[in-house]
Amino acid sequence: MKNRKIEFVDLGVVDYPQAYDLQLEYLNQNIELKNNAQPTKNTVIFVEHPHVYTLGKHGDRFNLKISDQKLKEINAIFVRTDRGGDITYHGYGQIVAYPIFDLDNWDILIRRYIYALEEVIIRTLQEYGLQATRLEKAPGVWMVDRPIPEKICAIGVRVSRGITMHGFAFNINTDLRYFDYINPCGFTDKGVTSLQKELGRKVDMNEVKEKLKKYFLEVFDEF
Repeated sequence: MKNRKIEFVDLGVVDYPQAYDLQLEYLNQNIELKNNAQPTKNTVIFVEHPHVYTLGKHGDRFNLKISDQKLKEINAIFVRTDRGGDITYHGYGQIVAYPIFDLDNWDILIRRYIYALEEVIIRTLQEYGLQATRLEKAPGVWMVDRPIPEKICAIGVRVSRGITMHGFAFNINTDLRYFDYINPCGFTDKGVTSLQKELGRKVDMNEVKEKLKKYFLEVFDEF
C-alpha cells in the first residue's frame, strides 16, 4: 500500500550536523519499514541553520573562497556532505526543507522529484507576485528578469533505496553577503537573491512555511 500522506516537522534553529543526524534517523526508519514490507512515511523537516557552508559529494573545495580563519571571523563552519550539487550557504533568515520521502509512494524518479520541489517554490513565489523559473542544467529556482540570473532557492538531494534526503534552501530574509565568500553551487556567472530583496521588505518566515506546506500537498497530489 502506497502512503502519500505528508507530515511536517519544524525544528526551528538547529546546527547542520544535528539536522543531518535526524535525517538519517528518518531515512533508516523508512528503510527498515521497506525491508519489512510496511508502509513508509513522508516527512518534511523545516529548519533554520546557523551560518554554514556545505559542499556536495562531487563539489570542488575551490568554490569556498575564504580561509579557515575567515570562517571563524564570520562565525561560519564548513561541512562536507553527501548530497548532490556543489557548495551552498545556509544561515539565519533562510528556510531549509529536508523532505524524507519514499519516491515509490508516487512512482517517480529523482529527476521528477527535483522538478516537483522546484514547482513548490515557484508556486509559493507566485503568491508574492514573483515569476520564478528553472534553468537547464542548473537545479533550483531562479529569477531571470535581469541581466544575470539570480538563484532564490538552491536544491541538492540524495536518494537511497528510493528514499530522499537533503532538499532545498529558500532565501527569505537571508544575509546575502555570505554568498560573496563562495561560488554558489559552483557558478561564477550567476547571482543570488532573496524574497526580502525581491519585495523590498522583511517577510514573515512562518507565513512562507504555511504556503510551502500548501504547495507540497498540492504538487505531490498531482502525481
